[in-house]
Amino acid sequence: MTDDVAPPPLWSGDAVWAGSAINFPVLFLDGNRTVHDANSAARALAEKLAPGSGPETLVGMVSDQDWASAIEQGHWQGVVRPGHLPPLALEIHCGHAPDSPHCIMVVLDISERGERQRQYEELQRTVDRLASTQEQLLQSEKMASIGQLAAGVAHEINNPIGYVGSNLGTLQEYGIALIALVEKYHEALFSDDPASRRDELLQARQRLDIDYIVGDLPNLLNESREGIERVTKIVQDLKGFSRVGRDRQMQPADLLQGLDSTLNIVWNDLKYKVRLEKHYTPLPPVECLASEINQVFLNLLLNAGQAIEQRGTIVLASGCDEDEAWISITDSGCGIPPEAMSHLFDPFFTTKPIGRGTGLGLAISYGIVAKHHGRIDVSSQVGQGSTFRVVLPIRQPRSEEDAATA
Repeated sequence: MTDDVAPPPLWSGDAVWAGSAINFPVLFLDGNRTVHDANSAARALAEKLAPGSGPETLVGMVSDQDWASAIEQGHWQGVVRPGHLPPLALEIHCGHAPDSPHCIMVVLDISERGERQRQYEELQRTVDRLASTQEQLLQSEKMASIGQLAAGVAHEINNPIGYVGSNLGTLQEYGIALIALVEKYHEALFSDDPASRRDELLQARQRLDIDYIVGDLPNLLNESREGIERVTKIVQDLKGFSRVGRDRQMQPADLLQGLDSTLNIVWNDLKYKVRLEKHYTPLPPVECLASEINQVFLNLLLNAGQAIEQRGTIVLASGCDEDEAWISITDSGCGIPPEAMSHLFDPFFTTKPIGRGTGLGLAISYGIVAKHHGRIDVSSQVGQGSTFRVVLPIRQPRSEEDAATA
């Protein structure tokens, strides 16, 4: 310390720092930039920048022009480059204490903020990559599920397409017969004696079996229309099921419609061994990503079907209270062993034979439901079957920002 300008007693000595929670560099100076005192953080930073030096090193890093600006404006912020070390960002706050010409200089190593910002940005990039990977995994599992059901879906489409094609062949024959009869009527109408052609027309009508055609034609058209509608519904269900859910906002959706739509996709895989029961209670619209919730339904329906070896029953039920809605899928299959219950939602855990499951279905379902702030309740008894209940909030929780803007 200098003898010509002494710091006030409250500024000097270790007492000023005793019990202090200040962990950033602080220096006390006069207008000539003479350091009168500095805390341990300031000394440590000076030692870090120039081993063996004192706090004066920190002051010397600020140019005369910047120091003058700090004195005039009371604040300066900038970046200095201490030799071979990385650039150091500094903030200087200068203010006069009451009745004293001395200045307080606070040095904030903002480079640490920059490092934290860099780490945060890297973490954010990692989170984004994980979200993308999760979405790809979800989409891959969707496609794998559709792949497993491909033969059944193709069968469900081929059936209506087959009888629509057959009906078109029959309609072509009916059209030829009707056109032939119309031609007969045209000839008779423009003949010299139309009345004399009456018996001929009646015979032609009988030979072409027009009465049967007239009776069968409406049924044929209705059946063909139903077949086309069946194909259209399957295609729409597949399109809605396979839609990527990332970056879409949750919207109110009809869970029962989604369940029936998913059931429509897997039905060919179930109908030969499953008796289906529906015990639906009407549900309010539930905020969710419908395509992702349908993925959960698909996984649970497939698991229920695979748990049934020969013949069995799957019961679909629904219910709700003021805050939550639920869908349950119960099968009369083999049940789940107690030792496997705690591992049901572990990635790649499966009790199925090789080639019948990836072990990702329930893990992905758990993640989807958790993202929706819901849960999956499971109960099972070996030899009697299992029940999986998907419980979702009717309205998704609002963040503070959402609540403020609502």
